[in-house]
Amino acid sequence: MPQISMPEFEQLPLRVHDFLAGVPLHDVWAIDLRHTRPGITLDEFSRRAGAGAHPFKDSPATCALIDLRLFLGRLFGWDREPPANAWESFATRLTATDRSKSLAPAGKREGLVFRVVYRFENEQLLELINRTAHAAALSALVETANAYRFYFGVYVQNVGRFTPVYMALIDPFRKLIVYPSLLRSVRETWNQTFG
Repeated sequence: MPQISMPEFEQLPLRVHDFLAGVPLHDVWAIDLRHTRPGITLDEFSRRAGAGAHPFKDSPATCALIDLRLFLGRLFGWDREPPANAWESFATRLTATDRSKSLAPAGKREGLVFRVVYRFENEQLLELINRTAHAAALSALVETANAYRFYFGVYVQNVGRFTPVYMALIDPFRKLIVYPSLLRSVRETWNQTFG
């Protein structure tokens, strides 16, 4: 599953580019999906797949890594949110237009660790803040002439000196196991939903 170049990603007409201006894009991945009919949106894909807000299914290896990470987070206190006055949610950047277009309210819990920042028809931004990083996960679906392309981008803002060390430690697992598995599951869910 290809990790794509940042310039390729930045040329896409996505709200996130302006919205998270100044927040470093850590990496971005993409996977091509069959073009079965025109006009499929990320929202329709998620709803039809019965996956709620996202079409991901974790593999056993990914589940094991997540369980290990959550265990270490509890052990070392990594997953506690910093004090409220020590950070500002990305949701504070939402404009009135963003809020009116969003299909889910900002701050809504999504899974174990994420909160919704916005959910548009073809673009979703989730946020996580803890003592390791202030991160955002972007999912987007773009229709091309011959396919659909699903993008998954990760933005990371430092919350302290530990953030770069932490990201360097987890990068091999993210790049070799978690994201390839995640993108394979998106393709499988797509094929089951629209095949």
